[in-house]
Amino acid sequence: MSSEPLFSPPCGPITGWRDGDVVRATGIPFATAARFQPPAKATDWTTAFAATSPAPACPQGPVPFLDDVLGTRYGELPGSEDCQRLSITVPASLADGEQVPVMVWLHGGSYTSGSGDLAIFDATSLVSENRVIVVSVTYRLGLFGYLATGTGRPANLGLLDQLEAFRWVQRNISAFGGDPGRVTAFGQSAGGDSVAHLMATPEAPSLFQRAIIQSAPLGITRGRHKMSHAMGIAAEAVTEDTPAMDVVAVEDRVSQVARKYGLMAAMPFGTQYGHAPLPPEADIEAAWNATAPDIEVLIGHTADEARLFLPRSPLVSRLGKVPMLGGPAVRAINWAVTEAVYGRAARKFARRHARAGGKAHSYVISWGATGNYYRAAHTVDLPLLFGNQQTWAAAGLLTGSTWDEINAVGRELRSLWAAFARGDGLAEAGGIPGALHYRSE
Repeated sequence: MSSEPLFSPPCGPITGWRDGDVVRATGIPFATAARFQPPAKATDWTTAFAATSPAPACPQGPVPFLDDVLGTRYGELPGSEDCQRLSITVPASLADGEQVPVMVWLHGGSYTSGSGDLAIFDATSLVSENRVIVVSVTYRLGLFGYLATGTGRPANLGLLDQLEAFRWVQRNISAFGGDPGRVTAFGQSAGGDSVAHLMATPEAPSLFQRAIIQSAPLGITRGRHKMSHAMGIAAEAVTEDTPAMDVVAVEDRVSQVARKYGLMAAMPFGTQYGHAPLPPEADIEAAWNATAPDIEVLIGHTADEARLFLPRSPLVSRLGKVPMLGGPAVRAINWAVTEAVYGRAARKFARRHARAGGKAHSYVISWGATGNYYRAAHTVDLPLLFGNQQTWAAAGLLTGSTWDEINAVGRELRSLWAAFARGDGLAEAGGIPGALHYRSE
């Protein structure tokens, strides 16, 4: 390949760049949308698009505790409402005509933070070790993407953005060496929740054949109507003309409205049933069952999901300091919250999927950094899949383990995810000793 690889997909010519063992094409527009409007497919172009800048992040506020845990920094990427863009990472050694599996990544962040092109989501290792293509999607968040109001402002705009991204992949990815018949949707946290809810759309089986649903908070996605309605009322003050960062400030106040709604308030923004492209809440299982035979699922969570959030609770912090009882009490709370928000709902999703004629495996990740308070907390799968020693150097989540230790487990996890994406078929049961176990449902 030349120093400036040229791709010729139907959307129009694209130049990327060679970066060691991979070729990148970044910040490609897949859709456009006015504020609070559904997305439309991006217009095709005729002159070469220089895909050499990262996708901007949807405007968002800082999340200091997450920066400490993940070693990220607020403002790493510029913010823009014109954020419906995707970035593609391709093995540099693809032969002409070769077509490899495609993995489309949806980032997490409680539907209010994060971005597809954060350095911690660099897919170089996953791509170069396993000969897959990774497409990272950036989509609208928070008030820009996920809240209906009484005046008719639509919900699920970020979900509609994601659908447009998958349509773009179906139409264009073969020009990059990707196989449109072997597409895996994968996402973590809100991204995993997105993958699950995309599966409820009739179009899903034509867009992806496999789904990896990581740490999706499916235990708190039902019964949200009253909370969302109250939030919608609080959000009416925002207009099409409100400056973007003022919208973000209102978003914070709107989140406060959710506080009285219990565990659901841990993720106030999210998908809303009964708004396009989702059916009413009463019909969600039937919608999932309809697509189940055509999508193979790998769904699971980490063993200590709740440990990411427990240090933020003054009550739990005080409890942890009680002699003799503190440790067991914190472990019990961690288990109960992990099960309520992630564990039970993931197993239920897998069993329902299998009953509906789909193939499903469920997994639990038990790896955590040696001696680290967080153990196998929410997000611990991210450094195992993405990034490198440099991008994760400041992550409190990983203190206690060397990069060699982290990468040894990471290599095996990346291999397992890629084997699933290839369609190799997982065994009835298996895993990575001391790090992950999975089983067929």
